[in-house]
Amino acid sequence: MLRAEGLTAIRGERLVFRDLSFAVPKGGALILSGRNGAGKSTLLRLLAGLVRPDAGRLLWNEADALADRTEHGARVALLGHQDALKPGLTAAENLAFAAALSGRQARDALADLDLEELAELPARMLSAGQKRRLALARVSLSAAPLWLLDEPTLGLDDPAVERLGGLLARHREAGGMIVAATHVSLPLRGAETLRLHAA
Repeated sequence: MLRAEGLTAIRGERLVFRDLSFAVPKGGALILSGRNGAGKSTLLRLLAGLVRPDAGRLLWNEADALADRTEHGARVALLGHQDALKPGLTAAENLAFAAALSGRQARDALADLDLEELAELPARMLSAGQKRRLALARVSLSAAPLWLLDEPTLGLDDPAVERLGGLLARHREAGGMIVAATHVSLPLRGAETLRLHAA
């Protein structure tokens, strides 16, 4: 279980959020909502261990999640605003490292997001929505139980959002957890919602 207790974040002179507490159990999902600048992306970075809270604690199975950042990093798969793809590599090549780590086939992840026909195309030739699906395919190859998704439907059409819903459901059925920041409805049945307000 992931648990946050009284999390506070300050960036520069600005209080981003304070006193956030929540829990995400095995198989659970939490949607982060709120206006731009409310701290959704900052919270995801904190949950990923990329930044430390200015106050409060982040716990993993009741132990300090950030005591060993390398260990915590293995628990997390992060999809940020940027798709983080190598433009000169093909779609399949962009997934090769993640596939090797997971022991799964890149082609399976491409099929999950309807990208098989684009496997040999360089990433630079893909549309924005196709790049987003490829980035999601990389997340799906991770063995990490906690998926942190920042605007995962950005650039996706309705069929792609439906495929994403299936991917998210399978991850949760296997005991995985999801925290997703979004401005739109996500296919996450039974998810809790945490609304952030600009401080």
